[in-house]
Amino acid sequence: MADDLFPLDAPFDRVSVLLPLPLPGAAGGAYDYKADPDWALARGDVVEVPLGKRRVPGIVLGPGGVDGEPIAEERLKSVLRRFATPPVPDAVLRLVDWTAAWTLSARGSVARMAISVPSALEPPPSVLLHVAVPQEAWAPDARLTPARRRVLSVLTDGPGLEPRDLAREAGVGSSVLKGMADAGLIEIHALDPPSPFGAPNPDLPGRTLSAEQRHAADHLSQAVRSKGFSVTALDGITGSGKTEVYFEAVAEALRAGRQALVLLPEIALSSQWLGRFAERFGVEPAVWHSDLKPKIRRQTWRAVAEGKVGVLVGARSALFLPFPDLGLIVVDEEHDGAYKQEDGVAYHARDMAVVRGSLGAHPVALVSATPSLETVENVKRGRYQAVHLTARPGSATLPEVDLLDLRKSPPERGRFLAPPLVTATETALAAGEQVLLFLNRRGYAPLTLCRMCGERLECPNCTAWLVEHRLLGRLQCHHCGFSGRKPEKCRHCEAEDSFVASGPGVERLAEEVLARFPDARFQVASSDTLVGPDQAAEFVRSVRAGEVDVIIGTQVVAKGHDFPNLTLVGVVDGDLGLAGGDLRASERTFQLLHQVSGRAGRADKPGRVLIQTHAPEAPVMQALAKGDRDGFMAEEARAREAAGMPPFGRLAGIVVSAPDGARADEVARMLARAAPRLDGVDILGPAPAPLALLRGRHRRRLLVKTRREVNVQKVLADWLGPLKLPNAVRVSVDVDPYSFL
Repeated sequence: MADDLFPLDAPFDRVSVLLPLPLPGAAGGAYDYKADPDWALARGDVVEVPLGKRRVPGIVLGPGGVDGEPIAEERLKSVLRRFATPPVPDAVLRLVDWTAAWTLSARGSVARMAISVPSALEPPPSVLLHVAVPQEAWAPDARLTPARRRVLSVLTDGPGLEPRDLAREAGVGSSVLKGMADAGLIEIHALDPPSPFGAPNPDLPGRTLSAEQRHAADHLSQAVRSKGFSVTALDGITGSGKTEVYFEAVAEALRAGRQALVLLPEIALSSQWLGRFAERFGVEPAVWHSDLKPKIRRQTWRAVAEGKVGVLVGARSALFLPFPDLGLIVVDEEHDGAYKQEDGVAYHARDMAVVRGSLGAHPVALVSATPSLETVENVKRGRYQAVHLTARPGSATLPEVDLLDLRKSPPERGRFLAPPLVTATETALAAGEQVLLFLNRRGYAPLTLCRMCGERLECPNCTAWLVEHRLLGRLQCHHCGFSGRKPEKCRHCEAEDSFVASGPGVERLAEEVLARFPDARFQVASSDTLVGPDQAAEFVRSVRAGEVDVIIGTQVVAKGHDFPNLTLVGVVDGDLGLAGGDLRASERTFQLLHQVSGRAGRADKPGRVLIQTHAPEAPVMQALAKGDRDGFMAEEARAREAAGMPPFGRLAGIVVSAPDGARADEVARMLARAAPRLDGVDILGPAPAPLALLRGRHRRRLLVKTRREVNVQKVLADWLGPLKLPNAVRVSVDVDPYSFL
């Protein structure tokens, strides 16, 4: 059978094929194969090759035998076929190489994101249409039965039809259609299936822009027209119309016949954005995220590769789709931590979007009301350009922000809303206005403990407390997904019915809203309740229709939403994000609370924000109250620079994980002993990771801190490359980490 699959006597050339698998070695998943020279395989062609007993897709990189010691001809297996799909663009292949080198990942692991839908490599089936043959072309002995006459009558009165539709309308079976085709009465035409995506119309009138918005839109549009690489930070306060501004740059790319990609951090929850796009361009864009059904995913990948998608909006993985003629990338909410991929290939989509723009020679727009410190510093250094939007359009103004000192005005015992926030909520509801109560904590309570002995319920697989989700009647781990019911008695002291909830989550806050404001209609909005685009769209519709008085939400409602009647935002725990020792904790807290504050007062009615905090004197709280974003970021930059932390220095995280703690400790100490002693390089650790047990694996962490000019990837490769790891021990590397768990 092997000889049938791989006819070794045919004339073959050698090609290097990159397999989308996390294969080790210097080749990073690229292997040589024989190929029929008549196929004229070229770089980017997608082929099927044998790998052991499997058949896997791969991407042709070029001629084989170029890197390393060539394999003998007789040992090579053969390319089985070339898929009938457009080649992967060279810019995408270069992005794969760049990302792999930056993240120290196998090239095959990155390539998997470029050909992530194997079923899309096959061309879609043709659409078969039956059409009537003109009567003068019929055979003289053609027999017309009543059934055949009905078929001809249907086809005479309308266009060609697919077999199932024609049989239904004519009231006949498939055998009748087959007989008519054999008799030459009808013909079957095979056509390419129609595109499921409409063509956006760039020339539809958009919203009227202010002079400031028009200046920013012209700047971005000119960058598109220049057909060269540039990065522009579109820095605009919340509600200033940033989306309408970059829509003009998208329209410019479409007029030039090029494609545009818009990245959003929560695409599955962005139904309002999709509606605004359809209003501007006449159709909704193609969409890419993890909740797509397989058929839509297959159609979308294929349409992108064939250049049939004008605009795609997607999550971070959309960056690796094979756009053949990308003319613009927009990274909306560029500061958002969701752009950092933590598992597998640890890349940051914002940074890789800039790389993609450089490789493809097209502009990139980084959009935010609270730009990341990295973007701010790149603007200061002249690497990025910037345009600013300083006002909301029309009569809308920024909301007033007040701090509620919980030390002076604490909530009642067992409650979580301080008296001033309760009063403000009552006033807003009495005026027929909407209220958002923000608490970035899912579930009912973050901690469940025994009131008798203090035993805390922890995940059996992770160093994490179990979170009670009372609506589901379960305790859940938000790290590994473990789920179980609350035990009837404490395993430590054996007290029965002794477990109590400690601390609030959004579900517990909903109980307080129901008790305090019994006539108010409320909705909990979190990733547990808004599961996928349909539920998110219904949530937005109900709020805009005035069917919800109080929104109780986590970070999923902090950005992007525009609710004209929402005038009051109450932040229940403003200090929540400041714990944990994350170097970006203050920056993230400012960004999140500034974004959620921006949901208030976006129309004619003025907005108000009340932030409950135990530390109103903290710099981040003072900056929020004063609206002094630039002053806060300047102080944050000074502190980071003094400590040599990003973006003024570089970090890389190394995590050793093993099934048992002793083995993890042993390998972590081995790494520390082998650590390089280099000027400008500090190795910190090893130490137990904050999540010392995750998904049943014990974890130890080392942190590499270097000066900005140090090539940290080379340091890591020279250090870790020669080391031999015991079985079942894994070492993961995160260059430029965002999470320190």
